[in-house]
Amino acid sequence: MSILNNYQKILQETAKLTSRKVKIVPVTKYADVEQMNELYTKGIATFGESRTESLKIKENTFPNARWHFIGHLQSRKVKDCIGKVQLIHSIDRWKIAKEIDKRSYRQGIITEGLVQVNVAKEESKHGLYVEEVREFIESCSELSNLKLTGLMTMAPICDNPEDVRYVFRNLHDLKQQLNKYGFTNIVDLSMGMTKDYQVALEEGATIIRIGSKIFN
Repeated sequence: MSILNNYQKILQETAKLTSRKVKIVPVTKYADVEQMNELYTKGIATFGESRTESLKIKENTFPNARWHFIGHLQSRKVKDCIGKVQLIHSIDRWKIAKEIDKRSYRQGIITEGLVQVNVAKEESKHGLYVEEVREFIESCSELSNLKLTGLMTMAPICDNPEDVRYVFRNLHDLKQQLNKYGFTNIVDLSMGMTKDYQVALEEGATIIRIGSKIFN
């Protein structure tokens, strides 16, 4: 099956699982230019990258692409994202938020981002714990050039997606709580990858990040 067919299959499956508008972000970490081009030439031009070095190379090859940065972001690498990416999925500490705001102010733009939440409290993963998110968003509301639009999480790796359903459900519950507190800007839920996106969709995902199931 071709890469385009892989993408279309996920699109069709998503439509069956939910009536919500869902953005499928093909993750290009291990994809080469030829593979990406199969989607790009068909008008599918939103991609997710986790490394700024790869982003620099690929953005020149696909000048009209819309990039999402989905990897852990170091403060010294923020400059390589601002003005180049449509959405940063991995805002997880005040230092990064301030750097994004500062760099965006210098360019005269507003950068949109998601708060990364470590729902399962895995030591190997980055992200704020659920109980830390509200205070962090309150602090970020003081920044004029960073606009938070949602939450992101990564579930623990497991064979049975049902075992991590609670992760996606808890993130959805957190979003609802934040909305009740008045943070109505928190709209998107970026959750679900190749092995667990079906469950994530059932629990409210609005953005899914798919790599190997597209670029196999």
